[in-house]
Amino acid sequence: MKIGIGLPNQVRDVRADVIPAWARKSEEAGFSSLGTIGRIAYPGVIDTVALAAAAGATSTIGLVSTVMVVPVWPGKLLGKELASLQAVSGGRLTVGIGTGGRPDDFVVDGLTEKGLGKRLNSTLEDWRDLWSGQNVGGGPNRGIPADSIDVPMLFGGFAPAALQRMAKWGVGYIAGAMPPAQAAGVFDGARAAWREEGREGDPRLVVINYFALGDVPLGRDNAHHYYEMFGDYADAVAQGVNGSAADLNATTKGFEDLGVDELIYIPTTDDIDDVSRLADIVL
Repeated sequence: MKIGIGLPNQVRDVRADVIPAWARKSEEAGFSSLGTIGRIAYPGVIDTVALAAAAGATSTIGLVSTVMVVPVWPGKLLGKELASLQAVSGGRLTVGIGTGGRPDDFVVDGLTEKGLGKRLNSTLEDWRDLWSGQNVGGGPNRGIPADSIDVPMLFGGFAPAALQRMAKWGVGYIAGAMPPAQAAGVFDGARAAWREEGREGDPRLVVINYFALGDVPLGRDNAHHYYEMFGDYADAVAQGVNGSAADLNATTKGFEDLGVDELIYIPTTDDIDDVSRLADIVL
């Protein structure tokens, strides 16, 4: 099982200029990927910018959105940004996709929290056309600089439609922060949807978990604040922040036993020393 680390782009009031240094240090430590989570209505750094900064500061580490709330964006515009990120990073980007659930994130005129599944399906069609080199905007020009750019996609969510979308369009499934015992059934559902779609092999299975090793109380408070509109779930996420070597070892073993392909630990503070603290325990 690969072990990745998140960027602190959505830590509350993150010191944004730490992101490139965090990315470099994570690559040097040997983590498999750099992950982002993202919201609009929150005092952090938007995922596309964080991923671009990380791409420019590194050369080999993977880049993963875990997840990006796609329906808050105009679809073709985001498709162009993702293709650009894939090109400038040398093909290191994987896009984790979610639909979102917070009304205040939908700030673009005409893009509301209604009809998310239908809009996401339309966006995926637009991306396929754009990334295959078709012209855009009714004019004579392609939207990407090469004939074809492939951006692998992971999908999150629990609804049957989300799993079907994963099996049709994706390379795998990404689970949110949850303990291994809870994730087992979620991954079983992803595997079943994959087989029902007639896909060969197994889906790539990725999961995130939160951690803080320097200032654990601050990390748990930040995690709670990020999810506070969800009530009891915010309490569960905060309590589940891995704050010790024992926590991390148990979490890592639990997901390894489930056959997960990659576990990405997302920071809940922007203390860059947590990169080396985490590496010393899990790598």
